[in-house]
Amino acid sequence: CKEAIELGFTSVMIDGSLREDSKTPTTFKENVKVTREVVDYAHEFGVSVEGELGTLGGIEDGVGSGKVMLTDPEEAVKFIKLTGVDALALAIGTSHGAYKFKVKPTLDMDIINKVVEKIPGVPLVMHGASSVPQELIEVINKYGGRLEKTMGVPMESIKEAIKRGIRKINVDTDGRLAMTGAIRKYLGENPDAFDPRTYFGAAREAVYQTVKGKMIDFGTAGHAGDYKPMTLEEMKRIYK
Repeated sequence: CKEAIELGFTSVMIDGSLREDSKTPTTFKENVKVTREVVDYAHEFGVSVEGELGTLGGIEDGVGSGKVMLTDPEEAVKFIKLTGVDALALAIGTSHGAYKFKVKPTLDMDIINKVVEKIPGVPLVMHGASSVPQELIEVINKYGGRLEKTMGVPMESIKEAIKRGIRKINVDTDGRLAMTGAIRKYLGENPDAFDPRTYFGAAREAVYQTVKGKMIDFGTAGHAGDYKPMTLEEMKRIYK
């Protein structure tokens, strides 16, 4: 996080819920300690911080405990007060990566309500929320891929979470699937292609359409003008 801040990033995420091996869950006290250190450092530069409490199932990029530890609402309230994080990612039953669920998941939405009730106004985050559209899986497999059947987080569940108070949703896997499918399709239909600008162009358009669809589904499209950009100097004054 410190390196990212020094490179000029205006916000960082710190997952203090896992130890340095990125697999073993930490204690609440350990999570508070490492998150507080990042917050104190980041706020000096006017940089906002997202923390995480609880762990998600699944493994992504070698990161993840593989086990689910849902967020305790009471601990979430203490965590926010003790660390001073600007946003908090809750663990409500979602999972990292493409292989999330074999059946439709049941998420613990009540966790969101309980945290919002006790500390309203703190932006809450939903990690591991890709919906893993089957049409993207089908494109990949049609053009040589071998992805197994899997399910993501249903869009209706994400919309319900938004209604209850989730304000940021992480959907990286869907973008990866869109990009991979587009590249496989382009090369499959154009076997003589070798210019990266052509198949990366197709990939960029696929990701663009995927992100555009998410913004519409999440209800954020057309609202950029509702928010006033702030400089890091302005943010510094807020944190003092």
